[in-house]
Amino acid sequence: QVQLVESGGGLVQPGGSLRLSCAASGSIRRINAMGWYRQSPGKQRELVATISSGGSTNYADSVKGRFTISRDNAKNTVFLQMNSLKPEDTAVYYCNAAIARMTDLIASTYWGQGTQVTVSS
Repeated sequence: QVQLVESGGGLVQPGGSLRLSCAASGSIRRINAMGWYRQSPGKQRELVATISSGGSTNYADSVKGRFTISRDNAKNTVFLQMNSLKPEDTAVYYCNAAIARMTDLIASTYWGQGTQVTVSS
């Protein structure tokens, strides 16, 4: 009954920008940390950025200064603004969140289905 849906992926030229969104829906009591991960062919899924319920952020070294994670708690949505994109940013980007449903005592981890980001000339 809880679902995360990503949007905003697509094809962009090197140096361009994209803004990803991930909206959580369902019977939600509380969302703790939210984050973005990515996975490229031949590589393991890696952390891109996380944001706590209080707004504290962490970024992978490879995206620092280029990506910005933010959230709208009222809308249960997390964003990833990606600027100065590079070909090595090409991956499927996955949304992640720790969510407690109305009937849950503690939060569980949920994943979105992913959105493709391709950076190419």
